[in-house]
Amino acid sequence: MKTILFIIQKEFKQIFRDKSMLQLIFILPILQLLILSNAATFDVKNIAITFVDNNQSRESRELISAFDASTYFNVTESYFSENKAIEEMQKGKTDIIVNIPVNFNRNLQKDKKGSISVNINAIDAATAGVENVYVTQIVSAYNKNIQIQSKYISENKEVEQNIMVIPSFWYNNTLNYKTFMVPGILVLLVTMLTLFLSSMNIVREKELGTLEQINVTPIKKYQFIIGKLFPFWVLGLVILTVGLIISKVVFNVPMLGNILLVYGFTSIYLLLILGFGLFISNHTETQQQAMFIAWFFMVIFILMSGLFTPIESMPKWAQNITLLNPIRYYVEFIRMVLLKGSGFVEVLNNLLIIFGFAVVVNGLAVWSYKKTN
Repeated sequence: MKTILFIIQKEFKQIFRDKSMLQLIFILPILQLLILSNAATFDVKNIAITFVDNNQSRESRELISAFDASTYFNVTESYFSENKAIEEMQKGKTDIIVNIPVNFNRNLQKDKKGSISVNINAIDAATAGVENVYVTQIVSAYNKNIQIQSKYISENKEVEQNIMVIPSFWYNNTLNYKTFMVPGILVLLVTMLTLFLSSMNIVREKELGTLEQINVTPIKKYQFIIGKLFPFWVLGLVILTVGLIISKVVFNVPMLGNILLVYGFTSIYLLLILGFGLFISNHTETQQQAMFIAWFFMVIFILMSGLFTPIESMPKWAQNITLLNPIRYYVEFIRMVLLKGSGFVEVLNNLLIIFGFAVVVNGLAVWSYKKTN
């Protein structure tokens, strides 16, 4: 234990001795978080929509069929309970909930008017706005069909709206795009910092020639690895803390969930990233090589994480690749906890996947580190 503490102390001294390193670790991530607040918006497809059909009439089924025929929507299972539909949205399995009231068909036949409530997951404000337009277009087309079938207007008469859409934007009612982007950017900064520093850490010892000296000492492999990586684990949590403060104070990002859950998940996630950095460091000879490889994977991880482009809008082969992307699960997790207020049960799947990745990656990293003791 004393050996590990000695190595940890040495690493911290080395970090804080280098003034340029301190700027890299603390100032640059803060600037990036403040600057990177907007991203490109892409076409929205494969929108998961759930219906709560309290009417169960021919008219309600025709309305659901109109959405099912659209290329933009994927109609999931219909429910009789709104609470069940809300639970599905809480788990991230649906994006829109359409509630059809009990007297829907009677109001259409008697009063020639009806209403449905549309609840939209508005964490991604840009996507929610597009989804609302799609819903309105389909309902407008359905209105026209009803009027033609009922024969109470002529072809030349202006189409009257029979069904009013009452949208309700959940989780981001102001449709502020920064609310969607800031948590994802925070994930990006925590990942980049810890991956780059850990991937260059041991290879730096190679360049200085000190690794060979360490290898002939009685220091055990696990002692050396823990001592070298633990400081970066702590730094990752520090950057997370600073980022959360900025997110709340500067961008007013809601934090509805348990912050301790965020720190618990991040602690395991950082073990995964540090293990991946160690694996890179084991197989490179210079810091330039380590940086290049780390950046190569970071670009892929970022673009296929759902941070900028909705995963549902990617080609099927790309969606399958994202299943191996750890950043994807962290981005999903932090948005669910901070913006939705999701609890442990809702994020358990992401937690188990990250834990499994961490075990496998760290196992490979430790095994590939060449130390005879």
